[in-house]
Amino acid sequence: MQGKLVDRFLKYVKFETRSDEKSPTVPSTQNQVEFAKTVLIPELEAIGLSDIQYNPSNGFVTALLPRNSEKAFPVIGFIAHMDTADFEAAHVNPLIWDHYAGNDLILDAETQLILSPKDFPSLKNYIGQTLITTDGKTLLGADDKAGIAEIITALETIKAADNLEHGDIKVAFGPDEEIGRGADLFDVAGFGCDFAYTMDGGPLGELEFESFNAAQAIVTIHGKNVHPGTAKDTMVNAIKLAIAYDSALPQNEVPEQTEKREGFYHLLGIEGNVEESKMTYIIRDHDKELFENRKTTMLTLAERMNKELTEERITIEMHDQYYNMGEVLKEDMRPVDLAEAAMKSVGITPIIEPIRGGTDGSKLSFMGLPTPNIFAGGENFHGRYEFVSVQSMEKAVAVIVEIIRQSQGYGEQ
Repeated sequence: MQGKLVDRFLKYVKFETRSDEKSPTVPSTQNQVEFAKTVLIPELEAIGLSDIQYNPSNGFVTALLPRNSEKAFPVIGFIAHMDTADFEAAHVNPLIWDHYAGNDLILDAETQLILSPKDFPSLKNYIGQTLITTDGKTLLGADDKAGIAEIITALETIKAADNLEHGDIKVAFGPDEEIGRGADLFDVAGFGCDFAYTMDGGPLGELEFESFNAAQAIVTIHGKNVHPGTAKDTMVNAIKLAIAYDSALPQNEVPEQTEKREGFYHLLGIEGNVEESKMTYIIRDHDKELFENRKTTMLTLAERMNKELTEERITIEMHDQYYNMGEVLKEDMRPVDLAEAAMKSVGITPIIEPIRGGTDGSKLSFMGLPTPNIFAGGENFHGRYEFVSVQSMEKAVAVIVEIIRQSQGYGEQ
């Protein structure tokens, strides 16, 4: 199994599938379409799945492993996303480190780019294991091509097992999760599952059924530009107002100073000049009331500053992105209970904590498909220090197989 799993993963990460938030198309990039059609569909055909389809209206590849038993099994789905994050993703050159000894890993000797336990203490958890890293020039793409490789390898394993009874098992590989649009057009009714799992988590043991509530805010500052030599009492510098706005938000409620259930305001980007500046924020909180309060704080601050300026120079476009899937899953804990039992059966201690982010399951759960998130084995996602443990990936495959093995009777809520 290990050879096929690693070979699949290495093949997938070398195919560039970065999504593009500015693109109006679905999927947002043509590379995702090509990956779906030229890589994933042939893989699914090769392992003998049925009803393999690419849906051009939403960019999802779906397939079915038909039931082989008349016993009462639920219909279970496994989901992963094809796209990678907004970081250099072309010409990925994965490096394999066998029997990691807990030392510094020199990713790029020329630039002395080092993956070190001093900076990333969790590396010490992987002593003796095989790690796959980047060469320091790109991200790796374990988020979420590790999940894709694990799902396909697990289904191949299940199909080859002579004595493993199961119900219908469905898979879905989708686009644009990293830009928050992937699940928007997913055909939940057509997928037809009782519940599903995204294989999109981090280190070994993660089992997440709570996510952030999430919103995006675009803050536009309208200034007035005149010649600086005659600017007194006339110029309004939009850049300065942008700085003042951000400084007035709670400075300790940012990603770099928060953890666990603490929410935040995150300034993602700023651009502009004296005449006009724009800031892009994301707002996150697990608690719905605190989430709403954060949105109100941003809007109220703009109103206060406009009043002080005696004219409306600050405008905000705000929209919700997704909600805490725990609100849905707490009403139907079957998939969580089943995954927890499966992990324990294969010797994994489940780590059940709220995810400080979101997955496709955050949206799918509210669309009628309860979808908790399971570890895929990687760490340091979205950047050049990303890595994944081969042994963690193997364990993820084992968890998928064990979920199917233990799923009889979980179809009834």
